[in-house]
Amino acid sequence: MAMMLDESEASDAELIGRAKDGDRGAFGKLLERHYDFVYRAAYRWCGRKADAEDIAQEVCVRLGRAIRDYRGGGAFTTWLYTMTMNAARDMMRKTARETVKTEAYGVHALISGEASAEPEGTAEALWVAVRQLPDKQRDAVLLVYGEGLSHAVAAEVMAISETTVSWHIHEAKKRLKTLMRSAGEV
Repeated sequence: MAMMLDESEASDAELIGRAKDGDRGAFGKLLERHYDFVYRAAYRWCGRKADAEDIAQEVCVRLGRAIRDYRGGGAFTTWLYTMTMNAARDMMRKTARETVKTEAYGVHALISGEASAEPEGTAEALWVAVRQLPDKQRDAVLLVYGEGLSHAVAAEVMAISETTVSWHIHEAKKRLKTLMRSAGEV
């Protein structure tokens, strides 16, 4: 009889293999091991704790359905980044649809103080400005500067070329200068 490794000693690859075979303990350990990583990426993307928690929870649910499809061609964390960014985009689209519906009926947002809160410090103002960038520019900046990924890994996550990531970063820097000047931060 083969001896099973304790989940705390198992590698991601071992946990993934066991989770694919229906081992709930292995799946739970995989979630526990990577939840903070997913939450951090979600927070950088949206900038709000509650939204980041919702996104991270959605990724956990999606991971439960998708783990069997993971082929291991790239790093597991790269796959998680992609899943997290897709969940964040889906949430943003849903929020935008709800906002349009709300405005169409003439109802104002229930929580007005939260949106008008002034960011504390230049770093927070910068992340607020990053979240105003077009999708691809924002994603490139968040992955490279927010998460510290190389342009090559960011390209893999975004499913574009490394050169395109560099171009998005370049364009983002130009746009961020303008946004920060208009916000009075530069």
